[in-house]
Amino acid sequence: MHVSVVDNADDSVVVTVRGNLDIDSGTTLSTALDQVLAKPAPRIVVDLSGIEFCDSTGLSALVVGHNRANARGGWLRLAAPGDFLKHLLDTVGLTPRLAVFPTVGDALTGRGAD
Repeated sequence: MHVSVVDNADDSVVVTVRGNLDIDSGTTLSTALDQVLAKPAPRIVVDLSGIEFCDSTGLSALVVGHNRANARGGWLRLAAPGDFLKHLLDTVGLTPRLAVFPTVGDALTGRGAD
């Protein structure tokens, strides 16, 4: 799995994740999110368009990140999950809880949530 973090001029951050988000790689995402979540009122978009597989460890990293961002007065939004991940988020009941957007651009603006 590969994770990259890009800071935007408006203080939002896009975390791009590629590959498998599972027990072997979940800590990589958690570590990247920890760094971003240290900011006051973090505004984070997680680009999931490159995720091929995700297990409970990956889902947990996303939920914990979401909860921590909210607790600090910010937000964490998910962007562009593929069919597999969108179905998984729906199946486990996270879609109503986590803001899921069709594109990174939509997530940054807050428009077009699923």
